[in-house]
Amino acid sequence: MTRPAEDLSVLSAGALARLRDASPLVQCLTNGVVTNFTANVLLALGATPAMVDIPQEAGPFAKVASGVLVNLGTPHAEQRAAMAEAAGSAAGCGTPWVLDPVAVGSLPVRTALARELLAFAPAVVRGNASEIIAVAGDGSGGRGVDTTDDVEAAAPAAAALARSTGGVVAVSGPVDLLTDGVRTVRVANGDALLTRVTGGGCALGAVMAAFVSLVPADGDRLAATAAAVTVYTVAAEVAAARATGPGSFAVGFLDALAGLDEATLTARAAVSWA
Repeated sequence: MTRPAEDLSVLSAGALARLRDASPLVQCLTNGVVTNFTANVLLALGATPAMVDIPQEAGPFAKVASGVLVNLGTPHAEQRAAMAEAAGSAAGCGTPWVLDPVAVGSLPVRTALARELLAFAPAVVRGNASEIIAVAGDGSGGRGVDTTDDVEAAAPAAAALARSTGGVVAVSGPVDLLTDGVRTVRVANGDALLTRVTGGGCALGAVMAAFVSLVPADGDRLAATAAAVTVYTVAAEVAAARATGPGSFAVGFLDALAGLDEATLTARAAVSWA
């Protein structure tokens, strides 16, 4: 059932307030290029990061974490083992986890790993259009981490993938598309400067893990994921308005996440049910 767009704006503001109160513990098994930025994004938002990504620790920690991010950006052998351990443990104990299949389709090791991890039913799969099409089994990926497909072209694959995993699929682009296989949400906020900062996309997966950790397994994870994207992209707009380039934007983005208030979020949110 669709609801008015303003409901999602208000929901996003409420979800952000709850996150700041709860300070969810987010376990990040992510790539070495973005670790620091991802941790700082979570801290600015009000969550607590934990970069626990080695075997024999990753699985046990997933049982106590609020949410888990698995990002395939630099999947060396030890981290691949830890990712499978963490995803399996999260699935077994009900910890929601997010899969970010970076560069899947164009590179063989991570492509095989992504398809293996799908068996553990991620709460959210997020990526660009080419990554989502590839992880759904319908394409060969983009140009490394860059998409060669547009968001709307990925819509059928995203819906099919969401139905097969029982979770949410989020396709990043100029207008983000999110689906649970039945309903669709579009978020039209954001700024191109996010694409010029290392970790601008990857950190969003950790933010999604933080937000979906606030709702039960039978709750509305699509709405929670939409709240994560809305908060993240509105903060990007606020930071971009003050920035003189990518460097000042990166610093300003952390400040914007920390300072984002309900009035700004609800006034600027361009989020709609489709």
